[in-house]
Amino acid sequence: MISTVALVALGGAIGAAFRYLAGIGIVRLTGHHDFPVAILSVNVIGSFLMGAFVVAAAQRGLTHLSPFVATGILGGFTTFSAFSLETVALIERGQTAQAALYVALSVGLSVGGLALGLMLARGAFA
Repeated sequence: MISTVALVALGGAIGAAFRYLAGIGIVRLTGHHDFPVAILSVNVIGSFLMGAFVVAAAQRGLTHLSPFVATGILGGFTTFSAFSLETVALIERGQTAQAALYVALSVGLSVGGLALGLMLARGAFA
């Protein structure tokens, strides 16, 4: 168990560093925008890589690498990839209503949670 947690932590550090570097690289390539192009790009790239990894791991018997690669590296790169994987898994199981609810709740509650955190922190530190 401890070694798995260590692999997730190591993968998360690698993924977070890649996210930072990718964000800088994308901004250098495309310039600064009011629209969050770098974040969108990282989310799409991470989701693509998650899909490719899940299939490759299942086909090649490498699912034991999932804590390091999927949860760690790709989760550190973008948690949106895990969100995308869970959404598509629900859809593939024929649970489209639950997938839609998951998307709506994830986005709505996460944005709401961030707004609440901002409001409370601004009040506490004002």
